[in-house]
Amino acid sequence: MPVDPMLQPLVAGFAVEAQEVIQKVTMDLLELEREGLENDALARIYTRLGRHLHTLKGSASSLGLQDLGDIAHKLEDALAPLKAHTQKMPRAVVDVLLHGLDLFMLRAQAHADGRGDHLPDPAAALAQLVAAAPPPEEAAALPGGAFAQVPPAAATPPPAAAGAPSEAQALPDPAAESSDAGWRVSAAQVTSLMREVERLREVRLRVEERSRELERVSALLAKQGLLAETAEARTLLSGTGRSLRTDGEETSDIVDALEEGLKAITTRPTRTILDPLQRMVRDLSRQLGKEARLSVVGAEVSLDRRLLEKLQGALVHILRNAVDHGLEMPAEREKAGKHHEGALTLRVEQQGNLLYLEASDDGRGIDLLQVRKSAEKRGLITAEESARLNDNQVRELIFREGFSTRSDVTDTSGRGVGLDAVRATVESLQGRIEVSSTRGQGTRFVLTLPVDLGSSPLLMVRALEQFVGLPMLAVESTQLARPDMLRVGKRRTHLEYQGQLLPVVDLGARLGLRASSPPAEGQPLLIVQSGGKRVALGVDAVVGDRDLVIRPLPSEVRDVAAWQGAATLSRGELLLILRPDWVVSDSEKVTVSAASRRALVVDDSLTARALHRAMLEAGGFQVHLAASGARALERLQVDTYDVVICDLDMEEMDGIELIARLRERKDTRTLPVILVSAHDTAVARERGLASGADGFLSKRECAAGRLLAEVLDVMSRRGSRA
Repeated sequence: MPVDPMLQPLVAGFAVEAQEVIQKVTMDLLELEREGLENDALARIYTRLGRHLHTLKGSASSLGLQDLGDIAHKLEDALAPLKAHTQKMPRAVVDVLLHGLDLFMLRAQAHADGRGDHLPDPAAALAQLVAAAPPPEEAAALPGGAFAQVPPAAATPPPAAAGAPSEAQALPDPAAESSDAGWRVSAAQVTSLMREVERLREVRLRVEERSRELERVSALLAKQGLLAETAEARTLLSGTGRSLRTDGEETSDIVDALEEGLKAITTRPTRTILDPLQRMVRDLSRQLGKEARLSVVGAEVSLDRRLLEKLQGALVHILRNAVDHGLEMPAEREKAGKHHEGALTLRVEQQGNLLYLEASDDGRGIDLLQVRKSAEKRGLITAEESARLNDNQVRELIFREGFSTRSDVTDTSGRGVGLDAVRATVESLQGRIEVSSTRGQGTRFVLTLPVDLGSSPLLMVRALEQFVGLPMLAVESTQLARPDMLRVGKRRTHLEYQGQLLPVVDLGARLGLRASSPPAEGQPLLIVQSGGKRVALGVDAVVGDRDLVIRPLPSEVRDVAAWQGAATLSRGELLLILRPDWVVSDSEKVTVSAASRRALVVDDSLTARALHRAMLEAGGFQVHLAASGARALERLQVDTYDVVICDLDMEEMDGIELIARLRERKDTRTLPVILVSAHDTAVARERGLASGADGFLSKRECAAGRLLAEVLDVMSRRGSRA
C-alpha cells in the first residue's frame, strides 16, 4: 500500500527512529542468549523488548504502514511465551527474531525511499524466515510456533518473475548510500554549541550592566557641576557609553541570530508527530467499530527533535488506549446522551522550560472497581493491599507493568504493555505523568516535561523584597488596579476582565510573605493563564522582561510545587521561576505569624540556599544566607537567629564542624540546628544527630515540604527544654 505523500517526510523520520530501536532490541536479544542470567535480569530484558516491539508496532500503524505493524505483531507473538516464563531464549528463536527485525528494517527503509508500493506481501517473507531460520533439531524449542501461524500455502513463496529481484535484493543497503548534502553532527556537538551561545548571552547581560554603571558614573559627575576639570572626562564617558550601548545591541542581535539558527536545526513543529495520529485514530476506530475524532491544540509549538521522537511512541500508546478502553460504542454513547462520535483532544503548551502535553477523551472514564479486580487477578497487588488504596492510588495501578483489563490478547491491547511504557518514557525524560478521570465523563492524562534548549522570555516581578520570574507565555496582559474593576467580597476579591470575573491572587500572600489583602489602587495586576485557568496576580512591582536560560532544579528539590526552575541574572544572582499552574491553582495559602522569626541557612549550593529561603519565608521567617560554615560564624557574631539550617557536607567547613564550633560558644550553645543532606541513609542520619544536631532531613524530604514543619518542631523542643 503506497504511503500518503503528505506523510512521506514523517516515514523517513520513522525509519531513522526504527533503526535506533532495532539496534537496542538486537543488543537485548544477544544478551538473552547468554548463560547464567538471573531471573530479575531476564525479566527486565523481556520487559524492554516488549516495550520496544509495542512501540514499533504502534508507530508503524500510526503512519498507515500496516505491513510493518503485522511484522512487529508477529515478533510480539514469538516473544510472549518466553516472557511469560522468564526463561533463557533459545538460539533458534533469536535467529527468527533477528531475521524478522532485518525484514522490518528493510521494508521500513523502502517505505522511507518511496518504494513501499513495490514490496511483496510480508506473509510470504515471514513464512520463508520460518522455513530457513530454525534448524530441525531446534524447532521444538520454538514457543508456540508464532511464525508458524502463517498459512501453509504461503510457506513456499512463488518464484520471482524473470528479471524481478527478490525483496532483499530489491532493497539497497542504507549504509552503502552516501549523503551528498549537509554534515553529520552529533547531538553533543550541537548541545555544546548551544551552551556557548548561552555564555555569550550572559556576556551580553554583563555588558548591559556595565553600560548602566557607566551612566550612573556620568550622572554623578554631572552633579558636581560643569567644572572644566571634568569636561574631558565627561566627554570620554559619554562617547564610551554610546559605543558600549551600540556594542551591546549588536551582541544581542548576534546572540538572537545564533540561537534562532540553532533552534531551526535542532527543533521541528510538534505537528510532525501529531498529524499522523489523526489517521491512526481514524483507522483504529473503524477497526473496533467505533467513531472518534482527534482535535489538536498547540501543534505549532516547536520542540527538540530528540524529545519529539521519544514522545511519539508515548502519545501513540495513550491515544490507542483511549480509543480501545475509553470510548464507548456509538450506540452506547447515544444511550448515555453523548454524541455518537467520541472526542479526543491533544493540547500542547510550553511555558518557560516546561512542556505540558494533555491528552483527554470524553469516554466512559476509568472503572476503579474493574482496575482493582484486574490488578488482583494479575498478581500486581493483594486483596488486602487493594482494600487500603484510595481512588487516586487505584488509578495509578494502570501504569504498573503487566496491567491490562483485557483477558485476551488483541492487536490493540491485552499484553500489559502500554501505559507502563508511557510512564517509563516520561520518567526517562525527567518528567511526570498524571491521570484524572470521572466515571461516565472521560479521562485526562497530563505529561509535564522539562525542555532546556535555548532561552525563554520571562517577566521579572517583585513581592516585598522577593524577586521572581514568570514565563512570558503565561502572562496574557498587565494592567493597573482600579476600584471600578474590582469586586471585593468577604473571602475573595475578583477582577472584572473581558466580561469575566477573575479571582485576584496576591503574590506576596501566595508565597506566604504576608497576609492577603485586596490590591491597592494603581497596583500592577498580571493576567496569568495556565491549563485553561486564569487569575489576576497582584504584584508589588513589575521589574521588566528578561530573556534568560531556565535551568531545571536539582533532583532533590525538583518536586517543590511553586518553582519550575531557576535563571542567573547579570551579576550572578539566582532568580527562581514560578510555575504558572501553581499560581492559578486553588491551593490553601500559608498563614504568616505576625512576629517574624529569624533563620540562618548555610549551604554551598546557591540553588539549595534559595529554595530553603523560599520555604522558610513562606512560613513567616526572616532568612539570612551563608555560603560556608566560616561565613555563618561571621554572621552569628553580629546577628542573632532562632534556628540554623545547615548542609551536612560542605568543602570549607562541614555541618558537623560548624555544630562543634557553635556548641563551644556560650551564646550559641543552645541554638537549634538542623542538618540537611543529599544522602538519605541511616549512617548519615546517625552521624548528623550524634554531632549534636537537633534535627536531620534529607534534601528529598525538604523538597516534599518537611523543612518548615521540622524547623517549628525543633524550635518547640528547644524552647520546652529551656
